[in-house]
Amino acid sequence: MSDEIAAALEALDEFDVTYELTPMDTVVEADSIGELFDATKAAHDAVDGERVITSLEVDDQRDREQHGSDRVETVERRLG
Repeated sequence: MSDEIAAALEALDEFDVTYELTPMDTVVEADSIGELFDATKAAHDAVDGERVITSLEVDDQRDREQHGSDRVETVERRLG
């Protein structure tokens, strides 16, 4: 599936989002929910196949700005 994943990531590059590829998924962050949905649709549409599955979980913290890297750093500080 590496070709399909690469095509999806290339589509994400056209948007104002950041992403991190992991062994099981890709974490995408955006400042705007609209930008996130547009980027996700473009990534989904970029995959050429008979069946494409896109799972989306949105964590929208409206009371503060926090990025995934902030969460990782908090855990790393607690581990020492």
